[in-house]
Amino acid sequence: MAKRKAQLPIEVDARNQPPLGMPASDFLRDYWQKRPLLIRNAFPGFVSPISPEDLAGLACEDSALARIVAHEREHDRWLLRHGPFPEEMFPTLPQHDWTLLVQDVDKWDADIAALLPAFDFLPRWRIDDVMVSFAAPGGSVGAHVDQYDVFLLQAQGHRRWQIDDRPNPPVHFRKDAELKLLQRFAPNHDWVLGPGDMLYLPPGVPHHGVAEDACLTFSIGMRAPSAAELLGDFVDTLAADADEALRYRDPDLAPPKDPNEIDAEAMRRVVEALNELRMNDADRLGDWFGRFITLYRSAGHAAPGDEKRSRIEVEWDLQQGAVLHRHPFTRMAWRKAAQGATLFAAGQSHALPARDAQRIAAADRFDGRSYAALSERGRDAVYELLQGGHYQLAMPDEDAA
Repeated sequence: MAKRKAQLPIEVDARNQPPLGMPASDFLRDYWQKRPLLIRNAFPGFVSPISPEDLAGLACEDSALARIVAHEREHDRWLLRHGPFPEEMFPTLPQHDWTLLVQDVDKWDADIAALLPAFDFLPRWRIDDVMVSFAAPGGSVGAHVDQYDVFLLQAQGHRRWQIDDRPNPPVHFRKDAELKLLQRFAPNHDWVLGPGDMLYLPPGVPHHGVAEDACLTFSIGMRAPSAAELLGDFVDTLAADADEALRYRDPDLAPPKDPNEIDAEAMRRVVEALNELRMNDADRLGDWFGRFITLYRSAGHAAPGDEKRSRIEVEWDLQQGAVLHRHPFTRMAWRKAAQGATLFAAGQSHALPARDAQRIAAADRFDGRSYAALSERGRDAVYELLQGGHYQLAMPDEDAA
């Protein structure tokens, strides 16, 4: 086993087996959260579906999460600005050493979202977003380290990536920058990526990307909440739902040897009181996690529209060719439950037959036929989600447009 691991390549050509250059099971076994991999021709002949001008326009939208990172080389000073940005600012930017980054571009652009099925070897709820960055020549965000998995797909132009994949690299941050930049960075790999090339990085690998020329890079980032985030939200949920009658109890109390001591018996009763909250209940834990993960770190959210259509009207429209489109910021997942399954949608939960939960979670759109294939409970859930703004009804002429 050790010999096989030592011989694993750090660079592969995926032209004949995109996007990983190997079966997904091999990638997950040998590389996922273990070691980086440079994948040449992950998307052979790739042409970016978005232009730098499109990205700049998106960065001007009020609800877009956008940043500009600039580097003043003569002083080694890093500058960070947050959007939205005025349109007239972009022509005034210098010709080099700055980067525009926009989060959640897959929620705004259907062609960017169309990349995500290529990553179906991962659970969809693990994928956070597609961040798109435009960098002028020399543009960078500095040497840094991420605590989540990321696939860096070169979409246009060329970017030089340097990484340090040695065990226990130094991870100390500069104190003179608003960004979390590394004080020291000693790369042991150096590559230039062109369109269609992709670099996979597991958490904790120091890396530094610099634009060789004006370029676009797509970052497919994973959702990795910290243990502190998970615990905080779970405990908040338990506390909010807890019965006030559940309290610390000591009906077996005996006279203490020392009235000022918190003894072992007291701690046993504390544990008993906490266990009353059923913190180890698998179904309760699963329901909480489904709600939590479908709400986690979203730049936008769905909201009910002004026009309310009755169930009969909506179903008639679907029969006449209308289509329900899922709101791009509504995340969905499902899990099996004791009775059927639970669908999670943007923090809500719906008890459904497993077949319905699976279909709704997978579908970005429903036409009349796919809607009719749901059970009555499934159609109830879709209509309820439509009323909450999680679907948008497009009439036949609008859907074609």
